[in-house]
Amino acid sequence: MEKVLLVYSLLFSFAIMTCSATTYTVGDSSGWDISTNLDTWIADKNFKVGDALVFQYSSSQSVEEVTKENFDTCNTTNVLATYGSGNTTVPLTRAGGRYYVSGNKLYCLGGMKLHVHVEGDDKSLAPTIAPKAVAGTDQNTSTLPQSPSSKKNTHFSAGAANCARDAIQLVYIALVAAVYGMMKI
Repeated sequence: MEKVLLVYSLLFSFAIMTCSATTYTVGDSSGWDISTNLDTWIADKNFKVGDALVFQYSSSQSVEEVTKENFDTCNTTNVLATYGSGNTTVPLTRAGGRYYVSGNKLYCLGGMKLHVHVEGDDKSLAPTIAPKAVAGTDQNTSTLPQSPSSKKNTHFSAGAANCARDAIQLVYIALVAAVYGMMKI
């Protein structure tokens, strides 16, 4: 009986661990600011598909997602997305490099830029509840979809539904194994 409960506990723990994600506040308490050492901040981070970045900054600042080429040169004229609400959450929904710079080119040249390498395969969807980016009236996205409202939303992604389904299946298998183990006694 104890062995069956141990197996059940391990399977349940595994199901929960595989469905977890991390929300990172960029720059921690310093936020998205020219005085924040973003190279030091990112050094011990391991980003995965399903995680989210929270940018907190003053209303006079902005965050722009750009290509690698524009990141390297701090080119802010051709951006993938612009955020300027002061509090922006960006879900990491695909693997690979993501590049963010300050909308102020001088700040970008001064080091206010962030390269995030997201681990996972390109077929991955967010495995957990990923908060949507806060859409403001000043948000301009050319390749990312606009949010229908400016209200802060949290939604279940398709990956979250799949993860929940998989976790429930593991729990069901563990319960069946526990019942079968009790009947064998």
